[in-house]
Formats: sequence, structure tokens, C-alpha cells
Amino acid sequence: MNMAWWILLVPAALAVWGLWVFNAGVRHRNQQAEAWSGVDVQLKKRHDLVPPLVECVRAYRAHEAGTFEKVAARGESGVVEAMRGLLALAEAYPELKATQNFQQLTAQLVVIEDDLQYARRYYNGSVRDYRNFAESFPTNLLAGFFQFSPGQFFEVENVIERQAPQVGL
Repeated sequence: MNMAWWILLVPAALAVWGLWVFNAGVRHRNQQAEAWSGVDVQLKKRHDLVPPLVECVRAYRAHEAGTFEKVAARGESGVVEAMRGLLALAEAYPELKATQNFQQLTAQLVVIEDDLQYARRYYNGSVRDYRNFAESFPTNLLAGFFQFSPGQFFEVENVIERQAPQVGL
């Protein structure tokens, strides 16, 4: 009788473990997708804020409008580069920095950049957790079978963006 219980218990335990691995993989996959969506939301917020900031600057510098046209593009490096140019222009024109609209917009931009940094870190943490699940023994035995494949870490594409910015005062 004892052997009969083992014959039933071992497959049942393996089935329960398989279900747990599958559900954990689904949970990690969904968390990673949600984390990437959070990064996308923050990029959209930034994209929506930069054009009003550009319009505020244009009010002071109408003849330089051509240099700000590229800000409308959503590309990550293009927006970052354009924001640097806007802030450099603000340094050159103290009266621009003094306007309430410019101050509010730049304050919002700082908050959005902080939120974006948090969203990127959260996404990378989700990728790390998913990778730990999919690559660790014994869950890796079934993770491949269930086709759980973690995403890539969010990394800076442009090597120059990894370097500290040069500030000349």
C-alpha cells in the first residue's frame, strides 16, 4: 500500500509544481510588460510637456524657432538633446528663466524625468526578477518548456549619454 501512495503522490506533486512554475512565469511576464508600459507612459508625458516648453522659449526667441523643430520628434536621444539645448538657452536669457510659465514647465519636466528614471529602474528590476525565475534551477527546467523568455534591460543606446555632462560656468 505504501508504494501505491508514492506512485500517485509523485506525479501529483510534479503536476502541482508545474502549475506553480507556469503561474509564476505568467506573473513575471505580466509584471515586466506592465513595467515597460510605465516607461512608455513617462516618455509620453515628457513628449507632451516639451512642446509647451518650446513654445514658451519661442515667445522670447522667435528667430531661433528652427532649432526647436526637432523637439517634436519622440525619439529618446532627440528629446534629451533638445531639452539640453532649451535649458542652455534659458541660461543665456535670464528673463526667460524668470517667467512663471517657464518655471512651471521646467519644474514639471524635472518631476517627469525623475518619474522616468524610476520607471526605468522598475522595468529593469522586473526584467531581473523574470530572468532569475527563468534561469534558476529548478524552475528553468519548465520555463523553457513553457517558453518564458525575459526581456532585455533598458540601457542607454548612445555611449555619450553615459558620460557626465560638461558644465561650463
